[in-house]
Amino acid sequence: MPRLGLERRRISPREGRSQEVFTGLIQDVGLVRKIDRAGELVRLTIQSSLVEEGFELGESVAVDGVCLTVVSIGANWFQVEVSPESLERTTLGEMEAGMPVNLERALRLSDRLGGHLVTGHVDGVGVLRRLRKGQRHVELEVAVPSHLGRYLVEKGSIAVDGISLTINKCGQDWFGLTLIPHTIARTTLAVKGVGAKVNIECDILGKYVERLLGPRISKPSSEGITEEMLKRLGFVR
Repeated sequence: MPRLGLERRRISPREGRSQEVFTGLIQDVGLVRKIDRAGELVRLTIQSSLVEEGFELGESVAVDGVCLTVVSIGANWFQVEVSPESLERTTLGEMEAGMPVNLERALRLSDRLGGHLVTGHVDGVGVLRRLRKGQRHVELEVAVPSHLGRYLVEKGSIAVDGISLTINKCGQDWFGLTLIPHTIARTTLAVKGVGAKVNIECDILGKYVERLLGPRISKPSSEGITEEMLKRLGFVR
């Protein structure tokens, strides 16, 4: 049924739900149609087929991995407002009209968790430093701020521009990925070139483990969690 008058309704971002969870499985690649400034905020108008599913004002949506609140809805578009902090800490501050963006609606309790738990709170901005295209796959290497290195685990999960991906290999300030055909076709990552910036969210489970073990570790937590330390504390045998 048509949602009469919905185009004229707006809400404040504060009215939206702030603690949502995503899976990192992209549901649509939207198109940024317009960028407006509203005081310190930036309002993005994004065209997406997801609107046809029945968007609600105040619901959360991940835009290139950044959790934002829907403040206005039209026939085939929706608007979100980006705070100064998000503009500074993510790639959204460099967004331009005409750019494609990865989109995912917040997880419902009845949904399958096909990727991993993603909060939409970006930890830092990475840079694509290497890209190699195979016949049916793409290999990427992403450089990240060194303080995120302790959360990088081989075969662990990471969100890049909101996409749940598996780390193939990693160092202190970089990690490698392989994109399969489905990810190549359904997201924006494979079309970005070397030097492009991407939003990085590390696995939240690693952050909680570090926080919980911090008081019991004699060494600074910035040195990372090692297998030897876990054995010493009795977490593994």
